[in-house]
Amino acid sequence: MIKKMLLIIMLVGFFAFPFIMADTSAINQSIAPADKAKFDDILKPVMKIYNFVKYISSVVAGIFLLYAGIAYMSSGNDPRKRDEAKNIAMYVIIGMIIIWGAPYIVGLLV
Repeated sequence: MIKKMLLIIMLVGFFAFPFIMADTSAINQSIAPADKAKFDDILKPVMKIYNFVKYISSVVAGIFLLYAGIAYMSSGNDPRKRDEAKNIAMYVIIGMIIIWGAPYIVGLLV
């Protein structure tokens, strides 16, 4: 089921991509300094909120990593608890990579 959906999405993307990217010559590539300043003014509060969320999530991630470490050390011979602690640490690290890398990902898309 998932393979069929992935195949359909890839085929649609393969055939739609040339039509989407066909006429890029009509797009004005230069940005006026006034427009850039206006965009930067709009972006300032968004970046403040992003930085707040980023640092709060870093603190919460540190707490969860501490919890995962303690849970791993106290798991003893129980493989289920050990795997659960490893998964918590892995998900926290993946989440932090996504949160801290979001501006770079957006920069690649824009």
